Amino acid sequence: MKDDELIFEERQYMGYNRFSMLVRTILAVFCFMAYYWSENPKPVELTFFKIGSYPIQHFSQSGTIFFIIGLFVLLISIALTYVLHIHTKVYNNYMVIDGFWNARRVKIDLNGITHIRKSRYKKNGFRRAVYNLHNKGIIKFYTSGSDFIELTDNSGFVYRIGSQKTVELYRLLKARLNYLAV
Repeated sequence: MKDDELIFEERQYMGYNRFSMLVRTILAVFCFMAYYWSENPKPVELTFFKIGSYPIQHFSQSGTIFFIIGLFVLLISIALTYVLHIHTKVYNNYMVIDGFWNARRVKIDLNGITHIRKSRYKKNGFRRAVYNLHNKGIIKFYTSGSDFIELTDNSGFVYRIGSQKTVELYRLLKARLNYLAV
């Protein structure tokens, strides 16, 4: 086999991160509620709290800006599903993790890997997307999903790579490492 033969490839897109989706959804809902409040400026009384009348009643189009911002947030949210965050490629003797735009490409030599394991993240559903984050001795790559592969090399670096295809990636890397060890 040639060293430059691609044996695994995965693309993860920015728009699928749950934490980012939640923030964008809350912002859009707030904008649409502010637009509705500007169009219906009457006070609202509920059992727990009271919403007063709209504070800027002198301007007839004052709430339109909230509607436009809400639409803009939804359009950005749609566009982010096409923005590549992490591109993982595995070749015969090395692995390349490439980020978006001007992020530095990370190359992991599979000959130096001493330990590999597959695991799940904790039950926290809202993790922010990270690329090449060095934190407490672990280098993290994550966009979305609940599983990750952890690689330890002979220099002591620990790489934690989140993936949508964790089972396939783990099986492939484990087979490559067993083949390289022989």
